[in-house]
Amino acid sequence: MDVADLGLPVDVPSTALFTDQYELTMLRAALAAGTAERRSVFEVFTRRLPNGRRYGVVGGTGRVLDAVENFRFDTAVLTFLREREIVDEETLDWLAGYRFRGDIWGYPEGEVYFPGSPIMRVEGTFAECVLLETVILSILNHDSAIAAAASRMSAAAGDRPLIEMGARRTHELAAVAASRAAYVGGFATTSDLAAGFRYGIPTVGTSAHAFTLLHDSERDAFQAQVNTLGRGTTLLVDTYDVAEAVRTAVEVAGTELGAVRIDSGDLLLVAHRVRQQLDELGARDTKIVVTSDLDEYAIASLAAAPVDAYGVGTQLVTGSGHPTSSMVYKLVARAESTDPKAPLVPVAKKSTGGKTSVGGRKWAARRLDSHGVAEAEVLGTGPVPAALADRQLLVELVKEGEVVAREPLDAARERHTRARAGLPMSATQLSRGEPVLPTEYLHESSGS
Repeated sequence: MDVADLGLPVDVPSTALFTDQYELTMLRAALAAGTAERRSVFEVFTRRLPNGRRYGVVGGTGRVLDAVENFRFDTAVLTFLREREIVDEETLDWLAGYRFRGDIWGYPEGEVYFPGSPIMRVEGTFAECVLLETVILSILNHDSAIAAAASRMSAAAGDRPLIEMGARRTHELAAVAASRAAYVGGFATTSDLAAGFRYGIPTVGTSAHAFTLLHDSERDAFQAQVNTLGRGTTLLVDTYDVAEAVRTAVEVAGTELGAVRIDSGDLLLVAHRVRQQLDELGARDTKIVVTSDLDEYAIASLAAAPVDAYGVGTQLVTGSGHPTSSMVYKLVARAESTDPKAPLVPVAKKSTGGKTSVGGRKWAARRLDSHGVAEAEVLGTGPVPAALADRQLLVELVKEGEVVAREPLDAARERHTRARAGLPMSATQLSRGEPVLPTEYLHESSGS
């Protein structure tokens, strides 16, 4: 796969250095101790959702698969590690031949999750699994946070489309990932051309205030835009006086004008005035697009306004106040020896301070009530109850090092729509509350 497909600078040969140094020093010590080849199981989960959120959204799974596939220690990377004396020659020799040859299971992208949900399970030797911790977490934590914010915004928007336009509010590479995650969460389009190029997301965009200010008059600017982009374009009407701009826009483009965009002021009040004015001018089919620091709460407050679409930037790409999902990557089971057939022993951190975890390789299923609505997230380490056998959530993503679950981005987007629709109605309430589903554990103490 081309590095550009991963959203990486062209001079970065692999994802192998998207990691923390202690992963390599752990590898070095485990190789020396003879424990590196013990079969191990790591799980990605979060102990809690962001304060007040009712559900999480899995975002970035497809990017994780690309990153794992491209996790290679080439000559340049090995030279860097040698020069910094981060690991010894024995470890460098081992890294030179590194390929992840284990298995990865996970919640499919777009699925919802709850505290404790084993969002991703990575199985293989300790050595090959431990190296993937940071790259997996960095992708899932970021993309899931954006997808969750996007989901809340799309729920608030209802049938009105959302435009992702946050590229200028975050790192240039994060912007591409954010656009992808937003699309999974329910956004319809993006202004970011790199996201459109890499992931096939529909792109939109017309003009900014600078274009109006460039011309000698607002009329000249509108005329230039209509001459180039046609009457169906969107004209920005709040550079000077909104009412005068709307009048001029219809005079220039006629009643076939596609849309006007409002980017400032009291959006509720201005939208009502603009709609009335457009209707009076005969432009009844002209749409109204609003932007200006929107979040899910602002979008919800405009539900009764005559608005046809929303453009969201800063609040989206920063997770609407929660830029990370607080996911962790923990060893939950390991073999007693390097024998491939050695049984797995559940292990877990038991320290105080709220950072405990549950050991053992886990399955996950979503139990439904008599109306077919989700009522609990059920996790276990023993046999799956017959009643939950067809409700299991984890799917195979990588088998013996080969990716087996690539899918179009639209599949993840559609999955999220279905998953959110299957939750209790209170899931989409914007008022603060506990997770909409409780997490239940079965057979916590059993082995694998």
